[in-house]
Amino acid sequence: MRTIDDLTIGESGVISQVGGEGALRLRFLDMGLIPGTTVILQKIAPMGDPIQIQVRGYELTIRREDARKIDLREERV
Repeated sequence: MRTIDDLTIGESGVISQVGGEGALRLRFLDMGLIPGTTVILQKIAPMGDPIQIQVRGYELTIRREDARKIDLREERV
């Protein structure tokens, strides 16, 4: 299973499952990271962490550790 952390710059994927527990999972959902949503990796910080993604028309910066908790399915074109 791929996660947001596995994307390369410019690559997109569709969220299949949001992991994490309790407040962290709710925070992801509140930010719009819900199953069925397309995300695009836009930037990676010079030291590799954090990463910037585009989701639901806005840019969101998250840590790689958090990105590994959000599973993706391949987006079919």
